[in-house]
Amino acid sequence: MLGNLKEKLSRTRLAFREKWGDLFQNNQPRDQILEELAEALILADTGIAATDRIIQAIRDKTRKDDAFPAIQQALRDGLVEILGRYSSGLAVDQSPAVIMMVGVNGGGKTTSIAKLALHFQTQGKKVLLVAADTFRAAAQEQLSIWGKRLDIPVIRGQYGADPAAVVYDALQSFKARGHDLLLVDTAGRIHTNANLMSELEKVKRIIGREIAGAPQEILLVLDSSIGQNAVVQAREFLKFAGITGLFLTKLDGTAKGGSVISIV
Repeated sequence: MLGNLKEKLSRTRLAFREKWGDLFQNNQPRDQILEELAEALILADTGIAATDRIIQAIRDKTRKDDAFPAIQQALRDGLVEILGRYSSGLAVDQSPAVIMMVGVNGGGKTTSIAKLALHFQTQGKKVLLVAADTFRAAAQEQLSIWGKRLDIPVIRGQYGADPAAVVYDALQSFKARGHDLLLVDTAGRIHTNANLMSELEKVKRIIGREIAGAPQEILLVLDSSIGQNAVVQAREFLKFAGITGLFLTKLDGTAKGGSVISIV
């Protein structure tokens, strides 16, 4: 899985190598390197405030006459400190467990659920999927196709049905079958629509009522190419759904994704 992640991030690594190649070879002074680094971070959607914090941290840890390798190490240490502070495994070791996937339309929730399902299936967990996106055309069919490919059962309702009712039925089946993990695919929603966001609260309440301590994880799926709008999305979904983690998508098609630094 780690190897696959490195492959997906190849474009991001290539973009930074191209950006830094000349600086490394020409042995630019630190301030020039930091100026170029700030530009690269902003172009990667890191945001001005987060970029300023990173650059200042590097200044604090390096000297004016330090060469590129020392600055590169300070950057690496700084990013590891920022992201590592909030890094942890998914809390689904105990069964039964539930993961809700939330996000806006087009972010890649359904495909991300399939990836998670495969990941946990290979760990020996009995996984059940629920297609709670009852509004998007072909959403349930898409998840059902993934279920067939992975040989994982999918619970689905009628088109236009109440998502909370579909999730309730899925929970009854989940408990009756004795599965380990339930993955809930929710409908994409505009984060500025309070009514749609409140619907997530309803689904979350039903899950918690049926299984103590659930959902153990609520993952926000973010398109890595949308820039600082991801920060706004994260803020709104945190308010309504209480997200516990981020699932960054489409990194294989962009050299961005820095918005995750601003979010954490």
